[in-house]
Order: sequence, then C-alpha cells, then structure tokens
Amino acid sequence: MRASRLLSVLLLLQARGRMTAQELADELEVSVRTIYRDVESLSAAGVPVYADRGPAGGYQLLDGYRTQLTGMTTAEAGSLFLTGMPDQAKQLGLGEVLAAAQLKLMAALPPELRARAESIRERFLLDAPGWFREDEQAPFLAAVAGAVWEQRRISVRYRRWGNDEVERLLEPLGLVLKNGTWYLIASSKGEPRTYRVSRMLALEPTDQKFDRPQDFDLAKHWEVAAERVQHTLWKGQATIRLSPQGRKLAFLLGPVVGRALRDQEPEPDDDGWVTVTVPIETNMHALHAILQLGADAEVLEPRELREMFVRAAKDLARLYP
Repeated sequence: MRASRLLSVLLLLQARGRMTAQELADELEVSVRTIYRDVESLSAAGVPVYADRGPAGGYQLLDGYRTQLTGMTTAEAGSLFLTGMPDQAKQLGLGEVLAAAQLKLMAALPPELRARAESIRERFLLDAPGWFREDEQAPFLAAVAGAVWEQRRISVRYRRWGNDEVERLLEPLGLVLKNGTWYLIASSKGEPRTYRVSRMLALEPTDQKFDRPQDFDLAKHWEVAAERVQHTLWKGQATIRLSPQGRKLAFLLGPVVGRALRDQEPEPDDDGWVTVTVPIETNMHALHAILQLGADAEVLEPRELREMFVRAAKDLARLYP
C-alpha cells in the first residue's frame, strides 16, 4: 500500500509540477505528516524531489526528471472507459484503479497534451443519474461486474416485478447503466435476458467458466431490448385536451409523451387548448400522471379513464369542500 502511495506522489509531481504537502495529502486522502514521510523516503531512494519554502512554495521534481514507471496494469487500462464517471467506477469496485490509471496516463503525456487534458477535465463532467433521484442501492454490483469480466456463472436469488422470488444460474454478458440504474444482461438457459441489479437479493459466485457468444453485441442487444420494453410498457392511448399552461407542464408526463406532442403538432382552438393522443401504460398510471396537470388537462378518451377522472374529481371535492 505504501509503495503504491509513493508511486502516486511521484506521478502527481511529474504530472502537475509543484504541489504543496496539503494538496498532495488531499489528493491521496492521507495526512500532511504522511506526505512529509513519503517525500523523505523518495529523496532517500534517489528521486530528485525538493521543497520551495514560503507561501508559494511546495514540492517539485528537478527539471527534466521523468520516471518511466507509468505502465498500466490490465485492470487500470480496462477502467479507462469509466473516465468521467468516478461514482460509477466506485460502485463497480474500480475507484482506486481508475484513479491510478488516470494518474499514470497524465504522467505519460507530453506537457502540451497534459495541459489540454487537465483543461477538459476541469470543464466537462458526466453525471449519470437523473434529477431529483439517487442511484439505486445495488450491493452485489461489484460481484456482478467481476463475474462479467471473468466470464464466471453466478447463482442469484432475484425479485421479479410481481414481487415473487426466483433462483437463477446466470452467465453474465454485460452491464448497462441507464439513468442511474444498473442492468445486467445475462444468459439464462441459452437466452439473454435483462436483470435489474438492485433486485438481486442474494448472489453466490461459482467456479464455472462459460464461453461468451462471439456474435453477442451488448450495445445492439440493449437497443433492441430497450425498444421492446418501451412497446411492452406503453400498451394504450389516451386522447386529452391541454390548456396553454398544460402544454408547458407536459414535460411532467415524461419524454415519451413529450415526443408524441411534438410529432403531432396540434393546432390550438380559439381558447388556446390543443387535443392530442398520447401513449399510456395503464389507466391507473395515466390517472396519477395526468392529475399532475390539474385543471389544465382534460381526458376525452378512453371512456373508462375519463370516468376514473370524474370519480377522482368528486373525491377531491369532498376533501376540499
């Protein structure tokens, strides 16, 4: 552990130039006293690191000195695809590995490219989860990721949408992060299926290796699976009227409904209201979703849904006489 930290101190000084003991301590999450001891150890090992005193001082390497100890491990190289997603890297158990890979990569770049890379890192950030929600807790995510990488079967206890629990022996093929939620694509009895990692109640790794299908393409599979899920969820349609304010609030109904509004481009009537047909999952789901718009939305069809709104309006009137 200490040898790894000493290398990190050396690479930080090589990549960033002069750094104070406090900056090094903050970067490596250790105490300033630990940094003092680490710098002394580097000097004793013959590394030309020296300190400038004063408010603008700090540690730096002798001009022209560069270490060649920047080779990446296999795990570090593989973690680079998560650059820009530090939280997700930590969830996969690759937080420290990703940090080491980025540090080695920065240290190996020539000064002009290093400055450009630092500038980009300071200006662009990928934040995967949506607004007003947190990442789902997925305690078995790191174990799942390891099984994906090592091509090992896992035995899981899984809670399906109907809340019934099933046992499955899975061959993990890939992980997908969608709007802050992790999904595992795994083969069960020879057919790839999608499993929400947060719904795994138990996981037992096995020693059984499997051969990954050579023709399996994770991106293509996910595209087809996502489209199938969308068609499965949005089973019906509803015809609704929206006031001018209702059109502004239509984003509350989700992107699928928003796309339907844009595609239809309805003409407003004399009062500014528009009539549109939008996809719905179920009548109950539509009831709770459209109620968000209050009196700025009126359901016309289907009749069953309109009657549900009539009952809901009467119940609200009793609550607020």
